[in-house]
Amino acid sequence: MKLMTLLLAMTFAITARSQTTINNYKYVLVPERFDIFKTENQYGINILTKSLLEGIGFEAYMTDDALPADIANNKCNALKADLIEKKKFLATGITLVLKDCQGNIVYKSEEGKSREKEWQAAYMEAVRNAFVSLNNAKYKYDSTAAPITASIAPAPTATTATTAATAPVLTAATPATLAENKDVLYAQANANGYQLIDTSPKKIMTLLKTSQPDNFIADDGVAKGIVFRKNGEWFFEYYKDDKLVSQKLNIKF
Repeated sequence: MKLMTLLLAMTFAITARSQTTINNYKYVLVPERFDIFKTENQYGINILTKSLLEGIGFEAYMTDDALPADIANNKCNALKADLIEKKKFLATGITLVLKDCQGNIVYKSEEGKSREKEWQAAYMEAVRNAFVSLNNAKYKYDSTAAPITASIAPAPTATTATTAATAPVLTAATPATLAENKDVLYAQANANGYQLIDTSPKKIMTLLKTSQPDNFIADDGVAKGIVFRKNGEWFFEYYKDDKLVSQKLNIKF
């Protein structure tokens, strides 16, 4: 009798897990560096992955970003993105994998391929092609179906409640704050441009190189835009609510 009960419990657990889909999740976390690469955001792939996930409808964050309380208090409310590379002769093959907080694969894309010879172009094309199948999956967040793991999360403690109450402090790196913050941001070079850090040190923004030496594609985790130099000073410009926002930055290269 006990054996039958145990088997039924295992069957229920497996069935519940199999019913979990990407539609149960609102958020996806993208690592600063995928295991298949040697450096953070190599070839701009991490930022590209985040952007493509947002284009499909997810709310995507880099793991070092200031996170909303939903994720900060329970990482099981978010999927984690990963890329798997399959070595091919004269081709690059990339598969996108979305895992839950326990490492279970919730979604695995079809392999995206590229025959580009230049590495950055090859990886970018392969990743974009891997997203084709995810696009076809017609993702739509279902707020009534929370992740299976969320239901077993412990009830918020007094400490958790305090953290949630003080969460706005974590938004110190948002664009509006940067506009008022005159502290120096230090540029650390990487393979694709720079990351800007404050004196904490904490990463504030990612800058991707363009064909113009004083113009960068910029992402601070909240807004995407451009950083450029004008009259010897640096500015971050982006659109918010269809209005152009321009912010002065104090950058030391």
